[in-house]
Amino acid sequence: QVQLVESGGGLVQTGGSLRLSCTASRRVFSTQDMGWFRQAPGKEREFVATRSWNGALTVYATSVKGRFTISRDNANYTNTVTLQMNNLKPEDTAVYYCNAGPRISSRNPGDYWGQGTQVTVSS
Repeated sequence: QVQLVESGGGLVQTGGSLRLSCTASRRVFSTQDMGWFRQAPGKEREFVATRSWNGALTVYATSVKGRFTISRDNANYTNTVTLQMNNLKPEDTAVYYCNAGPRISSRNPGDYWGQGTQVTVSS
């Protein structure tokens, strides 16, 4: 069974920053794309960002480009993908989910999900 363990999230004011982390097994991390999706209350889940298994390809949703940075620690074997979120806005409020799969895209999430972590941005 694939486990994705998330940490981070919380409450922050508009313009603030938060950092999310997601740790996977070595087998998953070394072979799968890793990404983040989010779901706000009453809305469908939406794509946030993804980084390919070898770190060569990074894609962001338009709404977060320039504010969020996804990174993965391929070199140091921590098996962790992080999402650094800067200049947060109230519309970023959502439950954020770590995702893993062979080829993640905005319309094609991977098969594996974390438990979700709440991010709340107050105005």
